[in-house]
Amino acid sequence: MDRISEATLADGTKIEYVISDDPPRGGMKYTYFSPDKSYVVQFFNDPEVGMDPNIQKRIASIIGKYNPTVSEAAGGAKGNTEESAKYYAERFCWPTAIVVAPEFGVVCPSYPSNYFFDSQSSIVEGLDLSGRDKKSNWFTSRNRKYLSPAELGNFMTMMMIAISLARSLRRMHSAGLAHSDLSNNNVLIDPKSGSCVVIDIDSLVVPGLFPPEVAGTRGYIAPEVLETMIYPYGDPRRALPCIETDLHSMAVLIYEYLLTRHPLIGPKHIPDVEAEEEDFLLMGPQAVFIEDPNDKSNRPDDLSVTIHDLGPYLESLFLKAFSTGLHSPKERPTAMEWEQGLLKTWNLLYPCENPSCSAKWFVMHDIHNPVCPFCGHRVSNNEIVKFTFNKELKGRQGQWVKNDELIVYNNIPLFQWHVFSNVFADEKADRELQAYVVKFNGEWLLINQRINSMRSASGNIVAPGKAIQLKDGMSFRIADEEDGYLVGVSIVK
Repeated sequence: MDRISEATLADGTKIEYVISDDPPRGGMKYTYFSPDKSYVVQFFNDPEVGMDPNIQKRIASIIGKYNPTVSEAAGGAKGNTEESAKYYAERFCWPTAIVVAPEFGVVCPSYPSNYFFDSQSSIVEGLDLSGRDKKSNWFTSRNRKYLSPAELGNFMTMMMIAISLARSLRRMHSAGLAHSDLSNNNVLIDPKSGSCVVIDIDSLVVPGLFPPEVAGTRGYIAPEVLETMIYPYGDPRRALPCIETDLHSMAVLIYEYLLTRHPLIGPKHIPDVEAEEEDFLLMGPQAVFIEDPNDKSNRPDDLSVTIHDLGPYLESLFLKAFSTGLHSPKERPTAMEWEQGLLKTWNLLYPCENPSCSAKWFVMHDIHNPVCPFCGHRVSNNEIVKFTFNKELKGRQGQWVKNDELIVYNNIPLFQWHVFSNVFADEKADRELQAYVVKFNGEWLLINQRINSMRSASGNIVAPGKAIQLKDGMSFRIADEEDGYLVGVSIVK
């Protein structure tokens, strides 16, 4: 029977938690909820593990000087502002306090309600998912067939999740931290809102200070970690979880989000070995990317949508992660590279006109062949508009180079990163609408909202509230200031 108990925090504060007979358990800890379910108190399955001074020091440093969810002024990560702390507090389930009695443990915020299924989440009679965590594999495997279509989101929301994950890992890695067990279990996702939260933070690896405790989760463990498990812990030949192994796990998750399949699980088999040994080999020393261009031994016959359909930026990153970098950890794309590539791909998204298309959006990487790869529908719009954003070379007035591009559709919003070349669409970027594009009476118009220095193709000022009529081949200064883009317009009919 549930009962209220009390925990003492490291600063002497007393908090309440509810002891239940069968608390949720993970690989290392079990969990009790607070009476109002706003936070959880976690204790180690083996209390002696919690008494390890290295573990206690690591958790103290994670809660303090490495914490991106607390501003530097309040004792959090170096360089952290109140704004960035608030941003990452929604993307990490970061420990907030240490419990010293009745035994060593940690306090974490509860997951927001959108990361739990409800009674309407399943379409299968008798399958009630109420209260279950939204672990990634519910959405990226055959389990999808059990879920209500409303739970599945669409390709755009899965892109949002991928961007959020890459950004969170970029922030973590920039501080020298590695998650060590990044997997479908430790990243909860909500495709309806396009959001994700990274959990199990108290097992982070601080390189050179605190060694990792776990090898990872099947399907997400980097091949070099699996391959060197034969060596004892402490042997220099053994590869331990680190930032580079996180980069493998992250790439697997992003691939699953966008293509709903695992990048290494294909038809390849190894004869005359036991199933467990074969699994070890195919995920470790003999792992082959199912879309490897040079080794098709693991390629399924039914790949209707491939990395090529995701556009040049993501295709290049996936090849770097799973062909070049699969067995060469130093070659893997960084979290920053993933964030940049995903954002460039975001600019190529286009709404599918087919009302029955489950993806709803696709990457318009070839404006001369505008076909949704998910449903096969060809765009009926007889005009595809593309903006090319050109930045002026420093110290070379009048010399412009391509910096980015944008596929335009009706009512597409433009933000500061579409106006200035020195603005990156990260967590610090201003998200106030600057302009938008509409199609009105058969003409494409760029409506200025709040850019004070926009100029037309003829050089005249276009004041906020006014519009530019877009024509094929024209170019205009979207902002006539330093770092303001020169925008080229292409209209393919």
